[in-house]
Amino acid sequence: MNEEIRELEPKILWNKFADLNEVPRPSKKEERVIEFMKKFGNNLNLETLVDETGNVVIRKPATAGMEDRKPIVLQAHLDMVHQKNNDTDFDFETSGINMYVDGDWVKAKGTTLGADNGLGVASMMAILESKEIEHPALEALFTIDEETGMTGAKGLDPNLLQGDILLNLDTEEDDEIGIGCAGGVDITAVRDYEEEHTPDNSVGYLIKVKGLQGGHSGMDIIKGLANANKIMARVLFDANRDFGLRVSSINGGGLRNAIPRESEAIVVVDKSNTETFLTEIIQQVREIKAEFASLEPNMDIEISETEVPNKVMKVEDQQEVIKAISAAHNGVYRMSSDIEGLVEASNNIASVKVGDGKVKINCLTRSSVESSKDDLANSLEATFELAKFKVKLSGEYPGWAPNPNSAILKVVDGLYQNLHNEKADVAACHAGLECGIIGNHYPEMDMISFGPTIRGAHSPDERAGILSAQKYWKFLLEVLKNIPKK
Repeated sequence: MNEEIRELEPKILWNKFADLNEVPRPSKKEERVIEFMKKFGNNLNLETLVDETGNVVIRKPATAGMEDRKPIVLQAHLDMVHQKNNDTDFDFETSGINMYVDGDWVKAKGTTLGADNGLGVASMMAILESKEIEHPALEALFTIDEETGMTGAKGLDPNLLQGDILLNLDTEEDDEIGIGCAGGVDITAVRDYEEEHTPDNSVGYLIKVKGLQGGHSGMDIIKGLANANKIMARVLFDANRDFGLRVSSINGGGLRNAIPRESEAIVVVDKSNTETFLTEIIQQVREIKAEFASLEPNMDIEISETEVPNKVMKVEDQQEVIKAISAAHNGVYRMSSDIEGLVEASNNIASVKVGDGKVKINCLTRSSVESSKDDLANSLEATFELAKFKVKLSGEYPGWAPNPNSAILKVVDGLYQNLHNEKADVAACHAGLECGIIGNHYPEMDMISFGPTIRGAHSPDERAGILSAQKYWKFLLEVLKNIPKK
């Protein structure tokens, strides 16, 4: 299946991507891909190092005639987001990604593709292996665990790198040059609740929210896409108020950096209320689907009868939990007052788990301004604590402050304009890039970010543009040839 990918141009890039996608590489479980990169560097007889955190660095001398140029660092992350459709039978920890070509896109069968940031990694591998590509002395920095905490970048040895310029290859629009990004913080809210026996004369129902687009909780948050956890809370809120619905369990969402696409809840309703309950909830479903018709055309909310569970949440606890999820902010919190069209702060209610007397809610809060990040985090903390949750803030990482006077930006921006007869979009993004963290370790390093067009990152709809990859590859090679002199 992946052989057709290997025939795409530029073959050197797509073949390395296919090689990489044969290696399972979930965040926090990168042992196999670290070993893969070590073997790759050693087989090329290049200096290959692994720091204590697990980041891999492969050094390659300058090609002939480029020795007088500033040394550079090429950087991408090894891990990938693991998301799949519920009806897809796939084990990310043992299997490689099944890819296919669909028009101008490379996609995966029912799973994330791993183009984020696999195409960046593959680019670096191709450059390291090539004997024809011109470049200055370079270090290829392959970081780990970018997607679930950026612990690779955080743990990077501050004495490891020797380059003056860093080219991050993790931007997802081929006409964009990144010069800044948001920071973030993980918010985890937990509490216990009392269970009681399900009332007599109850009918059990399984409610499913599915078919949502999902996507990157930073880059896609501005689109206003539906969040499965918020949709489920909305359905439960009304049914709890109007029909005395009782909740047995909720299971919605997954990774913090992915907008949740699916949620399931097992609930009960008294037999005397079932007919009215079903009539009203079907009407509510129609209204919700109508609201999101243009954004979520495949949204589906199913209600089906199921086995009556033995236990449900105590009424008071249930009301507190549902109200907390309903009240907690999700989506864009503030737009930047300095950069038009840039989301400054946002929150993603990524995961809601209710069962066996325990509730756990995971959020990822992002902002390019530390004060607004703190403000939103405080607001969420207050919301959950009012509902008797214990709240923990963790995994905080800094944003990357834009430097419009960057020397390498001027070079790369000019190259883009010369190649394409149009200006690049020089911008900060609402995603979390590792540049801010690496910049803390190496404050004198000049850095920018660019990459090929990728759509639907962090979801099974992830896809990489074929023509865009060709455009990006040509641009990357021009950048390497035009690195300034020392």
